[in-house]
Amino acid sequence: MRLPDLEAWAIFAAVVEHRSFSAAADAIGLSKATVSKAITRLEAQLNQSLFHRTSRRLALTEAGKPLAEHAARILAEARAAEEAARDAASAPAGRIRLAAPMSFGVTNIAPVIADFLAAHPGIEIELSLSDARVDIVAEGYDIALRIADLPDSSLRARRLCGISTHVIASPAYLAAHGTPSHPNELGEHRLLGYANITGPWRFRHPGGAEVSVRPQGPLTANSGDALVPAVLAGLGIARLPGFIIGPHLASGRAVAILEEWTPPPIGLHLLTPPSPLRPARVEALIAWLADRVRDPCIAAQATETVR
Repeated sequence: MRLPDLEAWAIFAAVVEHRSFSAAADAIGLSKATVSKAITRLEAQLNQSLFHRTSRRLALTEAGKPLAEHAARILAEARAAEEAARDAASAPAGRIRLAAPMSFGVTNIAPVIADFLAAHPGIEIELSLSDARVDIVAEGYDIALRIADLPDSSLRARRLCGISTHVIASPAYLAAHGTPSHPNELGEHRLLGYANITGPWRFRHPGGAEVSVRPQGPLTANSGDALVPAVLAGLGIARLPGFIIGPHLASGRAVAILEEWTPPPIGLHLLTPPSPLRPARVEALIAWLADRVRDPCIAAQATETVR
């Protein structure tokens, strides 16, 4: 039985990551010729071209795209195995790449990360805050925090806590346009779209009725914080997570409506690549987040009940 050419697979992953033969060669300490030969060797073994090559551009072929994901996993698992062996004999150390949602990351994750780094001086964290959904494996993240109702995935997922959402408007908007008493009435109103809560707004009543409404209005944004000024200015109705709108509900500047209608549950999930091998530093951060991020969620939801 012929063994797989793991070196060629790892070099392939490096070329994809660095987007050129020369950059990959510099990053892994090999000559460009060695990198080129490894790719040629792998293409011959697979009987498929992996890249479209021009003098100015290097792009994956259609066959190469799914294979690049496999290569990234092979390289990640090999690195994790080596790091696990080193970690067994030393305190956790090294860099962790962490992705988190923008608003929740600033308010609830950044303080937790600061405490973690103080307790683990050998660890560095690269924190990327964005409401865009990242490809953990392809982009090389160790951990991603995601607020969503997760679909089936090959990623390892752990639910940290629930996240409540509210349909909200300003008192001035409701005084001018009326307060909807049923989700079907939302179609008569200006709805502000939060792009990270995709698709129609779905509701379920305790009596069993289910309703869905597709939001249409003057503003859609991929940041919930960007919708808050429009809500407070009386420009429409929005559906936002409690950790964003909670303080404005507490102050009375915004009002929750249709509270007897329940939206689908969403939660804060911690995602990691599918490999069962994780460096000790990543395991340490996962345990830290699981222990400490629960309380901010609970606190945020408790705040929302103050009207």
